[in-house]
Amino acid sequence: MLTPDLNLLITLDAVLAEGSVARAATRLSLSPSAMSRALARLRETTGDPLLVRAGRGLVPTPRALELREQVAQLVQDAQALLRPAEKLNLSQLHHTFTLRTSDGFVENFGPSLIARISAEAPGVRLCFIPKLNKDSNFLRDGSVDLETGVIGDATSPEVRTRALFRDRFIGVVRSGHPLSQLEMTPEMYASGKHVLVSRRLHNKGPMADVLKPLGLERDIAITVGGFSAALALARASDLIATVPERHTGNLRAGMVSFALPFPTDGITVSMLWHPRMDADPAHRWLRTCVWEVCAGQDVVAC
Repeated sequence: MLTPDLNLLITLDAVLAEGSVARAATRLSLSPSAMSRALARLRETTGDPLLVRAGRGLVPTPRALELREQVAQLVQDAQALLRPAEKLNLSQLHHTFTLRTSDGFVENFGPSLIARISAEAPGVRLCFIPKLNKDSNFLRDGSVDLETGVIGDATSPEVRTRALFRDRFIGVVRSGHPLSQLEMTPEMYASGKHVLVSRRLHNKGPMADVLKPLGLERDIAITVGGFSAALALARASDLIATVPERHTGNLRAGMVSFALPFPTDGITVSMLWHPRMDADPAHRWLRTCVWEVCAGQDVVAC
């Protein structure tokens, strides 16, 4: 069965609304002959004459009367769908956005983001879920609206990204730690007991590659899956945690932070989303909120 020409719906709507081939032609800016040909196609497609001669005019058939309101509504709905999106009314927006992030991001940037969104769109809710890997399927299938993290080789090339902030790794110990009052050296750093953040077995972290040329190796006492857990352990023990500075600003309150005594590469934390959400007004607003909250967050100095 051939797919019908949906353009005929617009013609049918005009013909049924006007009850005249000439007036329908004027309405659609067509010549009378072009409208007559279109009416002939409609009659062939529907299997009904639709308009029949009655004296000097035309009258609709029962089938035409049956279709008139339904066709008018279909055309109105189609025109509404094809119009540009109306300006976003944040006060009337009711939606739940799902963000896939690390615990550290939620604890450090979450309060400011929640306050910003509550002030601008009281009907919007946020759902934070943990980011345990760089799999982009959650963005692709629509179960996640936005992600944050470091872009890597496993990040799908189809996703859109925008950098949120640059970060660097620092060392953190509890207040009163034996090393907290000393000038840190590579040897002193490596000699302490460390809590490592890694989700992969047998991974010694990026600091291992930096210390190896110096002939040094950290003593990894404990491995955890996130920065917040690492800092919680360091706060309650003599362990040294190595974490991103901006990403953990609030989490390090009351602890002693120090610059690493050797050069390390910085990292860029970005937000990621699927390209189908690019033009969505509500999603664009959410991205603006996240970017401005991260860009405006003060850095806690070491």
